[in-house]
Amino acid sequence: MTEDEISKIVFEAALKVHKTLGPGLLESAYEECLFYELKKYDLVVEKQKPLPLIYEEVKLDIGYRLDIIIENKFIVEIKSVEALNDVHLAQLLTYLKLSDCKLGLLINFNVKLLKEGVRRVINGNL
Repeated sequence: MTEDEISKIVFEAALKVHKTLGPGLLESAYEECLFYELKKYDLVVEKQKPLPLIYEEVKLDIGYRLDIIIENKFIVEIKSVEALNDVHLAQLLTYLKLSDCKLGLLINFNVKLLKEGVRRVINGNL
């Protein structure tokens, strides 16, 4: 399955979660519900997966965790904030680079319409 196909599945699952729960909850609530929805598909889905930083030959376990990673190639970063800003985009881009993934979605569930809270983030050319 391609990253674009995964992206569509994630958006539809996130839309279902957002329609059911609405805005205003903690990130952890949206993460659990989105994880539950994504597990219904025939995909490898992991949550809170540790992401080490490799510096030269040294592997540093410094506490980075991916909210959700799908098929070891697509990252979902979940937020529940007033507004997404550049640091949120930079965070996901850093995760994409460290994990060697090409595509991810940054999803802010604290919005009236979910499409206003979704950002597609690309690491290199897709």
